[in-house]
Amino acid sequence: MTLEHLLPLIGFVAVMSGTPGPNNLMLMAAGANVGWRPCLPHLLGIAFGCQALLWSLALGLGGLLAHYPALNWGLRLIGAGFLLTLAWRLASARTRPGDQRAARPLTFSQAALFQAVNPKAWMMMLTALATFTGPSRFVADVAWVALCYLLVGLPLISAWNLGGVVLKARLHQGHRLRHFNRAMAVLLALLYPVFFSAEAPPLPAPAATPPQWWLSVM
Repeated sequence: MTLEHLLPLIGFVAVMSGTPGPNNLMLMAAGANVGWRPCLPHLLGIAFGCQALLWSLALGLGGLLAHYPALNWGLRLIGAGFLLTLAWRLASARTRPGDQRAARPLTFSQAALFQAVNPKAWMMMLTALATFTGPSRFVADVAWVALCYLLVGLPLISAWNLGGVVLKARLHQGHRLRHFNRAMAVLLALLYPVFFSAEAPPLPAPAATPPQWWLSVM
C-alpha cells in the first residue's frame, strides 16, 4: 500500500475508532467502575473480534449476508437486545465494592462476540474494505487495514477506558458513580436505533475483490 493510500486509511481508522460507539462507552464505564487492569480482557476481546470480523468479511461473509437479508436482520436483533441488556445491567449495578451486581467489564469472549453484532464495527470494516483494498494486492491491502486497526485503533479505544479510570477517584464518592452509570446506560440505550437504521456500504465489485485469491498461493 502506497503512502498516499496509507495516510487516508490511518485517518479513517483514527476517526472511526476514536468517536463514541458501544465499545467506547462500555470501556469508559468499565474503567470508571473497576479501573484499568480488569478491563484488559475486554480491550483485547474487542481487538480480536474486530480482526476476526474484518477477515471474515474479506473472505465473503458480507456477500453471504447480502444474499440472505434475514441473517442480517437476525444479527441486528441480537445486537440490539444485547446492547439493551448491557444498558440495564449498568443502570441497575450496585456501587459498593465487592457487590455481585457491581458493574463489570465484558469478558474476552463476550467482547469478541459482540463485534459480530455491533453495527459500528460492521460499518468500519465494510467501508475500509470497499475503500482501501484493490484487486491486484487484495490480501496485502486487507493486512494493512488489519494492522492499522491494531496500531491506531487499539490505543484510541484504550484512551476511552483510561478516561474512565481518571474519573474513578472522583466518581467513587457519594452517589456519583450511580448517577454516572445511569447516564452511561442511557447513552448506550440511545444507540439502539443505530442497529436498525445503519445501512452497510456496498461491497467491492466481484472483479475488484477476487473470490478465489487464495488460489494464487497454492
